[in-house]
Amino acid sequence: MRILLWHVHGGWTDAFVRGAHEYLLPTTPEGGPWGLGRAGRDWPASVREVPPAQLREENPDVVVLQRLEELEEVERLLGRRPGRDIPAVFLEHNTPKGDIPTTLHPLAGQSEIPIVHVTHFNRLFWDNGMAPTAVVEHGIVDPGPLYTGELPHAAVVVNEPVRRGRVTGTDLLPLFSREAHLDVFGMGTAELPNALGLGAEQLTVCGDLPTPKLHAELARRRLYVHPLRWTSLGLALLESMHLGMPVVALATTEAARAVPPEAGAISTNTDELRAAVRLLIDDPAEAQSRGQVARQVALERYGLQAFLEAWDEVLGDTTERSRVLAVSERRPQ
Repeated sequence: MRILLWHVHGGWTDAFVRGAHEYLLPTTPEGGPWGLGRAGRDWPASVREVPPAQLREENPDVVVLQRLEELEEVERLLGRRPGRDIPAVFLEHNTPKGDIPTTLHPLAGQSEIPIVHVTHFNRLFWDNGMAPTAVVEHGIVDPGPLYTGELPHAAVVVNEPVRRGRVTGTDLLPLFSREAHLDVFGMGTAELPNALGLGAEQLTVCGDLPTPKLHAELARRRLYVHPLRWTSLGLALLESMHLGMPVVALATTEAARAVPPEAGAISTNTDELRAAVRLLIDDPAEAQSRGQVARQVALERYGLQAFLEAWDEVLGDTTERSRVLAVSERRPQ
């Protein structure tokens, strides 16, 4: 298939474009949210950058939508309505916001565009209304068992922790810093020490690193801490497990299903989590043992091949549904 999608979520796209299709990424000179293209990523040659004005000539077979604004943008660029004139799915990366038990998904009132959730938790907590739904769990491009754990520090990966605050569990970092030095990676982390009142002996800001460099640096830390309260399922958590790192995570959202206790520790009791951090810092052999479990679980549950096969099935079903709808609409009433 020839698949149109925007480069919105780099980590997810890194796995998606490893399939057997042709992937069209809109690209503009200024880049940004509507023209990022490959953004210098080492992706297969089947991933092609296409100026928006040329997309109509490319005649894509299906579009993977990730933002509501893309519905109008696709129609503007292609002259075809998603779900009617071109097969489309809406990929929902995020947990619902607001009044959670009753949050209605923006596409809940239609049945032409299926909503594909990245976790079972997301599908359960969104009110999807009459929209068809599916779940395709994350797939990870395996970085390999790089874990050494040589630095007795705890790694954290979080983007914009000061702005997002309690959502990302930023307020919990001082608790964990009492048990281990924290090395924090991600975008918008520069102001974190001042915001939390933590000194250099408690927390180090490591910045936003390219993926291969990030993996190498994470693997040197003794363990990974996942303090996020309300997120879909952090790819950095799954990547750390692939590396062979033990993980200490809040038992919230999909993490409660993704992380078995044997892979490190998972709980809503922060005292239990702090104790686990201290244990893993003090016992490198135990940390390595739990990290091996984490890697095995990650390979079994979040392997790349199963992810790609699941997406092939979803895209095949979507195009067939669109074909049947088009035939039925052409029949005389």
